[in-house]
Amino acid sequence: MPLLLGPFVRCRFSATLLVLWLVLAGFTCTGSEHTATATLPAAFTDLLPHFLIEPQDEYIVKNKPVTLTCRSTPATQIYFKCNGEWVHQDDHLIERTVDPATALPIMQVTIDITRQQVEKIFGLDEYWCQCVAWSTTGTQKSQKAYIRIAYLRKNFEEEPQGKEVALDQEVLLRCHPPEGVPEAEVEWQRNEDVLNPAGDPNFFITADHNLVIKKARLADTGNYTCVAKNIVARRKSNSATVLVYVDGGWSEWSKWSACGADCSMWRSRECTQPSPGTGGKECQGLDLQSLNCTSEQCPQTVSGAEDVALYVGMVAVALCLTLLLIVVVMVYRRKKEGLDADVADSSILTTGFQPMGIKPSKPENSHLLTIQPDLTTTTTSYQGTLRSRHDATGKFSMSNGPLLDPLPNGSHTLHNGKLNSDPSEFVSRLSTQSYFKTLPRDVANTSYGTFNFLGGRLTIPNTGISLLIPPEAIPRGKIYEIYLTVQRKEDLRLPLAGCQTLLSPVVSCGPPGVVLSRPVILSMDHCSDACLDNWAIRLKKQNYEGAWEDVLLMGEELVSEPYYCQLEAETCRLFSEQLGTFALVGESLHMGAAKRLRLVLFSDAYCSTLEYNIRVYCMDDTQDVFKEVMQMERQLGGRLIDEPHVLLFKDSYHNLRLSIHDMPQAHWRSKLLAGYQEIPFYHIWNGSQRYLHCTFTLERLSLSTCELTCQLCVWQVEGEGQSFSLDFNIAKDTRAVDSEFLLMDSNATALAGPSAFQIPYLIRQKICSSLDAPCPNGADWRMLAQRLKLERHMSFFASKASPTSVILDLWEAQHFHSGNINQLATVMADIGKQEAMIFLVSDGEC
Repeated sequence: MPLLLGPFVRCRFSATLLVLWLVLAGFTCTGSEHTATATLPAAFTDLLPHFLIEPQDEYIVKNKPVTLTCRSTPATQIYFKCNGEWVHQDDHLIERTVDPATALPIMQVTIDITRQQVEKIFGLDEYWCQCVAWSTTGTQKSQKAYIRIAYLRKNFEEEPQGKEVALDQEVLLRCHPPEGVPEAEVEWQRNEDVLNPAGDPNFFITADHNLVIKKARLADTGNYTCVAKNIVARRKSNSATVLVYVDGGWSEWSKWSACGADCSMWRSRECTQPSPGTGGKECQGLDLQSLNCTSEQCPQTVSGAEDVALYVGMVAVALCLTLLLIVVVMVYRRKKEGLDADVADSSILTTGFQPMGIKPSKPENSHLLTIQPDLTTTTTSYQGTLRSRHDATGKFSMSNGPLLDPLPNGSHTLHNGKLNSDPSEFVSRLSTQSYFKTLPRDVANTSYGTFNFLGGRLTIPNTGISLLIPPEAIPRGKIYEIYLTVQRKEDLRLPLAGCQTLLSPVVSCGPPGVVLSRPVILSMDHCSDACLDNWAIRLKKQNYEGAWEDVLLMGEELVSEPYYCQLEAETCRLFSEQLGTFALVGESLHMGAAKRLRLVLFSDAYCSTLEYNIRVYCMDDTQDVFKEVMQMERQLGGRLIDEPHVLLFKDSYHNLRLSIHDMPQAHWRSKLLAGYQEIPFYHIWNGSQRYLHCTFTLERLSLSTCELTCQLCVWQVEGEGQSFSLDFNIAKDTRAVDSEFLLMDSNATALAGPSAFQIPYLIRQKICSSLDAPCPNGADWRMLAQRLKLERHMSFFASKASPTSVILDLWEAQHFHSGNINQLATVMADIGKQEAMIFLVSDGEC
């Protein structure tokens, strides 16, 4: 019987003894399928095996195994070794042939590698295999072949962003493809057509996959998509719109015309080189010039009686126009003097100023408690026209002038700082403007007002949304009509991917493009757990084309940017130098991230049947959604049966389950077939639906049964949840849905001028002048920020021309309803500025 040597024989002899043993054994081939040995002719026994084919690197796609091949000549046996272990000989497939030219035997061995084999060591080391060939002279090892599991992730690490560029300008579109094995190849598409830089040298793709358009042409306008692909999959990024616009250019001046009868000549030019296109700017300057002719060129005519009458008429018209101009100037100056007098009047600047008291431990400041408030009221009227924006299909060039069409009477009157115009009339008029046609016509969720340099405040009642316009934010001499509205999430969907979720209402303030001298403060609720270690929270803003852009990452704000956020436990304060549409979007960093949900229970106000329905609403814990649900239930005739409850909903991919237990079985029973109801995780986490609800249908055994006691259980994972006790009378409790929980805000939705602020204007200016200047002992704006617990934003405050003014703006935004100006006076006294406060209060009394 021939001697078979395999890789599992542990040979301890020297190489010389092994060769002698193999020669003596004879090596005969039996033709067995699993035997990898053969007998060599005597003429070739002194040759080492060499490889004709070596195993190559392979990728496993999905669950399809890969095949490794090894071919050697002359060889008596060939075996594979993978990750240092011999592959069992039963797993080898062997083929033997003879080279017709040299008569040398050729042996080929193949093995299959499965995904399960590679995954066993995944993450520990790379999976490799090599083959070892034997001859009577010795052994040879092939190169190592590495086997990897191929994949391509879904999300791009960086996607291209849309741009508006001028003609001949260079354009850079960035793209960082998803992680993948093997590394993804990248190609670019324009309007679904693949770009070929070799065929069009105006395009260039960099080594890191970015697309460069060397000189933008009109034909380059389109939607650009970055496409990543490997052997597993093909991914497309979101399309980026590139808009190439052309600014108009003047042609050459024409030749001067002949001198006319009026002794003047003219020349013209046209805006055609090039003509403005794709929203480009019109040509600036005159398209027609005139020039008086010399006396020699001017045609000589004989003056008659008609010429004398013409000249007399022209003189009379000129005199009338002069008199009219003088009257207009006098009226304008009188109105301007009246407005300046009102502004300078300290009674306006101290409207709403409350008496200030200092801590009892500081008796030297007791005189501050004797200051009486100024209760005078004023009425200020602003005259002037407001013209509309030009068509939004072109470029959005904004001027410093008014932005909207005038109201019917051309004036805007403020009584005690409150606006009395009809909101529905404003929304209807605003929505006719070309850019504002997409705004919701929801009067209940829209606020507007007319403001000048004194600033003001817009509030949407019962939503937690407000816009503070600080003094001097609007340049002096300008009057803006500003609106604030909350968008419905189902009407304006944000592109969310992966673990992203909407954390706030979508709020619009505008019109966009108005010129602001300093940032306004937009306040809105959010529903995150306010722990930045759990979240990557981004502020998104909608651009003119309707696309959403990331403008800020919370915790990594740059003071040089036009946006800055302060995230409080339930509210976000956004400092913005631009008006627009904003929303907060969060991406959970791990499963510990949680959203705050509000659970609200309703039932029918009156029940005359045996069936009784309990509706459980699950919504984001923001006031605007709660207000919408309350208004809807009021229309349905529902009533609250318990106080709202707050629940933390974690990013654990588990659905939310609700059930009702512990009902008195003698009087009530549930008509549900299942033990609980379930709301899918993604319906809640996505946040695109404003509220979700499920209905529990109960049945009482007698119409006389009115008392209901039970337990509502809510949980996401077994063993972790909350339980709420319900105990009420379905017949006696006839409380209206909003009588207790939906307290309508009695404050005006729009306040202009001093009535919008707790700190009077002159007092505010003097506080700023007292604290803005650096003080060696630290008694300046930095100590004010520390006492108000705002030290985290020191770098932001320091970047502003008046840090104190920004701190006071934030204080006003935080404490409009609950602020106590006595607290601010106490803080000033603690800083050591009580002398300044005495002086300021004295000025306020004047």
